[in-house]
Amino acid sequence: MAVAVITGAGSGLGREIARALLEAGYQVALTGRRAEPLAETADGHDALLVPADVADPEQAKALFEAVRDRWGRVDLLVNNAGVFGPTGELDEIDVEEWRRTVDTNLTGAFLCAREAVRLMKAQRPQGGRIINNGSVSAHAPRPGSAAYTATKHAITGLTKSISLDGRPYDIACGQIDIGNAATEMTAGISRGARQADGRILPEPTFDAGHVARAVLYMAGLPLDANVQFMTITATKMPFVGRG
Repeated sequence: MAVAVITGAGSGLGREIARALLEAGYQVALTGRRAEPLAETADGHDALLVPADVADPEQAKALFEAVRDRWGRVDLLVNNAGVFGPTGELDEIDVEEWRRTVDTNLTGAFLCAREAVRLMKAQRPQGGRIINNGSVSAHAPRPGSAAYTATKHAITGLTKSISLDGRPYDIACGQIDIGNAATEMTAGISRGARQADGRILPEPTFDAGHVARAVLYMAGLPLDANVQFMTITATKMPFVGRG
């Protein structure tokens, strides 16, 4: 059975995706900063729990070494770990908060993809798939979200580069851009979110389980087919035409 690694697996979309992969029969490595939430995600399944900060190069390397030692290969990486980061006007954003957001959302995805690609190149049969969690902010920002939006635009570039560079090794890479899935991180959106014209309005959300099923579809394709980009949003979310 295929081996999957999912980052940010201790809550929210990461938990939903991880549980869907486990139920589908994947061998799954769960990683996040704390062990207890990872155990809650596993919920009795025989998953590999690797507490780690994926923005740390040595911890990212150790994660994939643990996966290799357990199963000998990796077939799927879901780069899901991310934070909203600081909010506010550009001149109000703290530089250290900016750097922490870039480290988690972008550098962490790069480091895990780097280790996954290294293993996917060496294993036999060769190849695998990487799915990056982008955001509708990879297309259109919310007001006061420069750090988050910049990292999500950068994830799109990373996705394209991995797709191109991975071709000779049967490594496919796609991106799922999500808008208003109902999780702990987005709970405030349903109560009121700042719009481009300055108003605070509640926005619709949708069941995060739909995201997990979308990732399962992307992951289940043969390596000669790829969903390059998928966007899934609440139908009435003010995204198309935002601003």
